[in-house]
Amino acid sequence: MDRKEELLEQVVEHVHKHGLIGLTLRPLAAAIGTSDRMLIYHFGGRDELVAAVVARTNELSVAAVAALEPAEDVRAGVEALWRAYRTDPLHSCLQIYLQAAATGLIGMEPYRSVVRETNELWYAALRDYITACGAPPERAGRIVTLVDSSLFGFHLDLATDRPDELAAGVADLAAAAGAIASA
Repeated sequence: MDRKEELLEQVVEHVHKHGLIGLTLRPLAAAIGTSDRMLIYHFGGRDELVAAVVARTNELSVAAVAALEPAEDVRAGVEALWRAYRTDPLHSCLQIYLQAAATGLIGMEPYRSVVRETNELWYAALRDYITACGAPPERAGRIVTLVDSSLFGFHLDLATDRPDELAAGVADLAAAAGAIASA
């Protein structure tokens, strides 16, 4: 592994613990035992470093989905995805994605661009998984759009104290996705 990759791994680990919001180079560099100049040398600047972190985090998310065993059907697949969303590595990766996406929503770069780029890879991984769980390929995109948007919403709702409502919502979503798959 070259020095840039080593630094990126350290930065990703730091960001998983501390988040993207408010990330500045000097404190980050001190936390990982390097200098801000070294980060600038390898990444060009804070924006490029953030883009690299979001892209790497997405790679980890895609790998986590690819590692899931296909479920017996789409309904069980959605439930398995939800369990994966709630545990690491996916949970912490999604936290970083959500921070980047929220910042990108207000038009801030590089968040907006990198989130758009990573969305395509993420969507493809989910489509492959849902298809492996038995969704007809011609309906997999429709199912993934519903499931991805809903699970992200549920993921954000984890901050609440309503686990029973969330579980019921996930069960309803899984049933709806299963119905679309078998329609």
